[in-house]
Amino acid sequence: MDYNTLKALHIIFIISWFAGLFYLPRIFVNLAMVPAESKAEKERLLRMAEKLFRFMSPLGALAVVFGLWLWFYFDLSGFWLYFKATVTVVLTLYNAYCGVIIRQFRENKSERSHVWFRWFNELPTFIMFATVFVAVLKPYQFW
Repeated sequence: MDYNTLKALHIIFIISWFAGLFYLPRIFVNLAMVPAESKAEKERLLRMAEKLFRFMSPLGALAVVFGLWLWFYFDLSGFWLYFKATVTVVLTLYNAYCGVIIRQFRENKSERSHVWFRWFNELPTFIMFATVFVAVLKPYQFW
């Protein structure tokens, strides 16, 4: 596979993964706001969260696989790749923690408020902004 095809696939899977990373925590906000007596609503939101998590996690794994393929097969190096590797680790941990949160909701052990989840929901947005600005502005070229 040539460089541009790999890069296109990498970008497609990143976009797809981010769609899940943006939406799943929003479901957590809604779950945190469900009244205790509304079991049907909670179950519906939990099912949505679980299905989305099972769908988005392999997309993240494919984004990582294609990114590593690009990195090692084409022998790329430099600050940008180490920055991306750090971002990837953070997002992978975030994704895994989303799975923990789903389990906490399923077991009625989540004690965080909807406000906390609203802030948690913003983390992928901040990471995306930082990554795009570093990619486009290339501030590391001036160091």
